[in-house]
Amino acid sequence: QVQLVESGGGLVRSGGSLRLSCAASGRTVGGRYAMGWFRRTPGNEREFVAHITWSGDSTYYGDSAAGRFTISRDGTENRIYLQMDNLKPEDTAVYYCAAIVHGRFTTGRSTEYDYWGQGTQVTVSS
Repeated sequence: QVQLVESGGGLVRSGGSLRLSCAASGRTVGGRYAMGWFRRTPGNEREFVAHITWSGDSTYYGDSAAGRFTISRDGTENRIYLQMDNLKPEDTAVYYCAAIVHGRFTTGRSTEYDYWGQGTQVTVSS
């Protein structure tokens, strides 16, 4: 199994920035996983935010994140980051880190991901 732990959530003012981190541990055969970020508000399905390939060569963003958020990863570990700039109140949500271990990324559907973290709350005040 793979465990994912997010950190970096908190309260930030509108227009401010926040950086989320996620580290994967557990089963590691030396490989790296494609990983991404989703977010969820009460009563809604998880929304795709960003994805980065296992190599870090390509990134993909949902409409809500494009132009404001940046996903990245370190060079050797299954650790990713989400730099969020120009935050808006509508960005308030629980943000989840996820990893694809057995499949592949196609369109950013939550069903493409095999493991999920517990989430970290991001609250953006007006």
